[in-house]
Amino acid sequence: MDAEVGAGAVRVPEELAKSQARYNGDAGRAFVAALPGLAAGFLDRWGLRRTGPSMYGVASLVLPVIRTSDGVRAALKMQLLDEESAGEAVGLRAWDGRGAVRLLDEDPETGTLLLERLDETRHLSALGDPREATQIMAELLARLVAVPAPEGLRGLGDIAARMLEDVPGAAVRLGARDAAVLRDCAAAVREVVGEPGDRLLHWDLHVDNVLAAEREPWLAIDPKPLAGDPGFDLLPALTSDFDQDPAETLWRFDLMTEVLGLDRGRAVAWTLGRVLQNGLWDVEDGEDALDEEQVSIARTLLARSS
Repeated sequence: MDAEVGAGAVRVPEELAKSQARYNGDAGRAFVAALPGLAAGFLDRWGLRRTGPSMYGVASLVLPVIRTSDGVRAALKMQLLDEESAGEAVGLRAWDGRGAVRLLDEDPETGTLLLERLDETRHLSALGDPREATQIMAELLARLVAVPAPEGLRGLGDIAARMLEDVPGAAVRLGARDAAVLRDCAAAVREVVGEPGDRLLHWDLHVDNVLAAEREPWLAIDPKPLAGDPGFDLLPALTSDFDQDPAETLWRFDLMTEVLGLDRGRAVAWTLGRVLQNGLWDVEDGEDALDEEQVSIARTLLARSS
């Protein structure tokens, strides 16, 4: 079990403290320092009783709880408020439990959420059948992107425009092969940037962000919502339990575009847009090469569309 830091009844796992310091610097350290008091305040404010040890990811602390007024099992999620986390409650309200975990309460000032309790011991990653997992993710995505994006969410059009501006500077910091992939992805995005779409996207639906539930077999968690084209949501499913065989990449891609009812040409372009986004982030973080799995996916899709 991970060591914990902090004081009070609620203690912060050391790994969460380290990741917050690494990715968010002083803001992350301040968030970690405030977490025990924040948790105690919301347990009291929302009438919650803890029922087990804390859970955590890179960015959030989650406490299993029961709401004492009605006995409802829930999860108290606390996270650093930023552009991504601020949209989570907006997206969950719009989906209202259709394909995603249900939002029970929220505090917009801190980004704290009270969520429906799912089975945190059963991730889709444990299913053992990548093709069945892809089918499940495709069906969930089809339900999620059927919802129009609420007003005020960040939009894919603005994100894509900024990415295209960043490509020349990033490409010169990569080797010839990866620079070519980055430029090819950018060229594909330029073809569709004028029609960025208006669907409510999850943005991060991979096998570890799908949990088993009581009211449905599987539900999505941890969205980073934005308004855009559903093709921008496909890449995480393509990289989950990645198989380097190009035929498997194309099987997954074809299945997902069929289930979601997408135009494959546009879906290729926006999937390459996700590779572009991730590549730009890697360069910003000091990497001098693109992720090999995503390069493989990009080259497979580019070869089909050429």
